[in-house]
Amino acid sequence: MKIERLGIDKIRIFLTFDDLSERGIQKEDMWREVPKVHELFSEMMEQAYSELGFDANGPLAVEVFALPAQGMVVIVTRGKIGRFHEEDPMDEEDVYEMEVTLEHSDLISYAFHDLEDLIRMAKVIKVKIEHGGTLFSYKDKWILQFDTPDMDEKDPKYQALIAILSEYGEATSVTRAVLEEYGKKVIEDGAIDVLCKHFS
Repeated sequence: MKIERLGIDKIRIFLTFDDLSERGIQKEDMWREVPKVHELFSEMMEQAYSELGFDANGPLAVEVFALPAQGMVVIVTRGKIGRFHEEDPMDEEDVYEMEVTLEHSDLISYAFHDLEDLIRMAKVIKVKIEHGGTLFSYKDKWILQFDTPDMDEKDPKYQALIAILSEYGEATSVTRAVLEEYGKKVIEDGAIDVLCKHFS
C-alpha cells in the first residue's frame, strides 16, 4: 500500500492485488458494501494520518480506479463542511461520510529506474507481443504506458505482456494526466519499436 499527498485535501492510495488478497478482498468487492472493505478503508485512513497527517474527519469524496493487472487506485478528497457529526462526536473515528465513484482504466503503466532494463524489456516484448507504447520521463524514472481497450485480462497475450513488464519494471499508479502535465513525453507512439531501433 502506497500513499501520497496530491494536495492539502487530497491523497492517492495505490493498492496492489496482493494488498487486497492479504485482507481477503477480491477486486469485485470494492464495488460492494462489505465489512472487509470498510475495514480496509479505515486502515488506509489511519495510515494516511500516520504518514501524511491527513485527517479524514468530515465528508469525503472517494474515487476508486481499477488498473489492469496492477491493482486499485483510491483518490480521497476531503470536503469543506465543518458540521459533520458535530452532534455525535463519539462516532467520528468509526464513521466516514463517503461519495464513492468507481472507474476502470484500460491503461497499463509501468515504471523503470534503469534505461538498460527498459531497453531489455522492449526487445523481449517486440519479439513476443507488442509494438505500441508511450514513454514518459517522470521523477527520475521512465514510465511506459500501453492503452489496451481491446485486450481482455484473461487473454494469454495480455498476461504475457504484464509478466514481461513486471520482470523488468514495477506497476505504477501515475495517471496519464499527471504525466502529461508534470512529466516529459519522450516517445509519443510506438515506444517499443523506437527503443529497439535506436538501441539495437
